[in-house]
Amino acid sequence: MVNEQASSDVGADGRVSRELVEAYREHGFVRVRGVLDPARIERFRSGAENYLEAHRAESLETRGAFSQLVNVWRRDRTLRDLTLDLRLGRIAEQLAGFPLRLWHDQMLVKEPHSDTATEFHQDRPYWPHRGDRLPLSAWIALVDVPPERGCMTFLPGTQHHAGLRPQDLHDAEDLFAAEPALRWAPRVTLPLRAGDCTFHSGYTGHMALPNRTGTARLAHVTIYMDAETAFSGGAHPVTDGLGLTAGDRLDGEAFPRPWA
Repeated sequence: MVNEQASSDVGADGRVSRELVEAYREHGFVRVRGVLDPARIERFRSGAENYLEAHRAESLETRGAFSQLVNVWRRDRTLRDLTLDLRLGRIAEQLAGFPLRLWHDQMLVKEPHSDTATEFHQDRPYWPHRGDRLPLSAWIALVDVPPERGCMTFLPGTQHHAGLRPQDLHDAEDLFAAEPALRWAPRVTLPLRAGDCTFHSGYTGHMALPNRTGTARLAHVTIYMDAETAFSGGAHPVTDGLGLTAGDRLDGEAFPRPWA
């Protein structure tokens, strides 16, 4: 199901307002409405459904919370166009305030009638990065995502809580065990219409609600990193097998920046 947006936060020049930039930098996340027009939503939604049907068994998530398919841009032409979308990349750079590269993309799909939440966590502790400024993710709704279909909830201001260990996104208590003060942070839930997008920092605490509807929640996430990011040497599905050594810069064709 795809509903046409009534409005867009993206100007004719492909940029967002100064108010949205300031909100992102203050809170660590922001909702940008109407990033994709209805025709492109339909194309990308159909492409995502077809890719999921063919590759569901390859999900990196094996505990039933969602399907997670990574680096789809390297295997599917339609989804490549979404991941490398110039307007998305330029909005991300505008919010970040410095040059970015693609880190990776991922499809995150919650099947219908899934009663499992994705619990509060930060993204950045999972990634083998060093020497980087705040990364950020664009979470693009390919269908309408009201709260009952699994939209995200954010903890404002938590982008400043760097240095925590990776958290277990299946454990509702784990982020708060790592940083007890975050239990008392405000929580902001952001429903999205198809074509809307949230951008959030890699350190911003967030979770996704269960999908209790009869429609799959299809989200496509493009993750951007500081263009100067170096490899830390840690294991990760995106960098495993690339022949990298600690200190190598993450650049080249595997980590492009076509919006530059």
